Amino acid sequence: MKKRNYYFDNAKFILIFLVVFGHLLRTFIEDNEVFFALYKAIYTFHMPAFILISGFFAKGFNEKGYVAKIARKLILPYIIFQVIYSVFYYYLYQKPDLRIDPFDPQWSLWFLVSMFFWSIMLIFFTKIRPSFAIAAAFSIGLLIGYISWVSNYLSLSRTFVFFPLFLVGYYMKKEHFYSLFTIRKRIIAIAVFLTVFAGFYFYPEMQYQWLLGSKPYEAMGVASVWAMFKRLGIYALSLVMVMSFFAFVPRKQYFFTTLGKNTLYVYLLHGFFVKVFRESDIASYFDKTERIVLLAGISLILVIGLSSKLITSFTQPLIELKASRTKKLLSRLSGGLRLNQGRH
Repeated sequence: MKKRNYYFDNAKFILIFLVVFGHLLRTFIEDNEVFFALYKAIYTFHMPAFILISGFFAKGFNEKGYVAKIARKLILPYIIFQVIYSVFYYYLYQKPDLRIDPFDPQWSLWFLVSMFFWSIMLIFFTKIRPSFAIAAAFSIGLLIGYISWVSNYLSLSRTFVFFPLFLVGYYMKKEHFYSLFTIRKRIIAIAVFLTVFAGFYFYPEMQYQWLLGSKPYEAMGVASVWAMFKRLGIYALSLVMVMSFFAFVPRKQYFFTTLGKNTLYVYLLHGFFVKVFRESDIASYFDKTERIVLLAGISLILVIGLSSKLITSFTQPLIELKASRTKKLLSRLSGGLRLNQGRH
């Protein structure tokens, strides 16, 4: 059995923590400048880094049955959770009617749809020279913003905007990541993080929607030629922040390393807790800057809990459409029950 790479599992665990933390921070960004600056700093790299890693591990697209395989892996769970979240929002927000639209991804479910499209696009883009393919992907990402109807529908905007990062990840080698582990590059990375945070704090005017990649330029009030250059700047910032992040990912095994393989579980399940948190009275307790540590603690507990064997075993049939973990858990529970009965 091939040994898992601790470095990438650690990276995925840290990134999914930042996803949850960022979603909790979102509750307070209108009223807290520190939270808002940190929120935007996190959003410059956490999903771009996730997408880049996804591209790095995107293999086997030339194998027979590849499209059917990724459809089962991504689209079926998407449909299941699209229905679940639609029903959940119907009751949580007391909506007048239940609306389930399979073409308009609920909240964070866009990632599954885009992952499916990126995997398909990879088949075609890898047939041309890498440098030209990457340049073409970035060009499309820049120009797509001028098409006003390309937005959240089928996650089309994010699909085209973030595909360049997926493609860059595909062409990266382990050596590219490992070359970041120098004292000089880590000092530069620290300086980058501090500068970006300070920039967002002292110049809060920038719309965070630019970091989401989900809207056309017109929807963000800038439909001129300069909008393309602004997105180009976001691309450059994201790539620098992504590489700065990877410079600090630990390579050894830690208590959380094995949980890094369960990030999809956390990604799909944490939304229920975050949405309830935002609607609850307890949220107002965490709006003070000094309580950011508590907010980070809640995020960490959520990530550890949702990626635990207990939760992944029960939810595997919904997420992976198989029940190997569930069967193991039930087998252990029945075995323990029989053992206790034997003692009595």
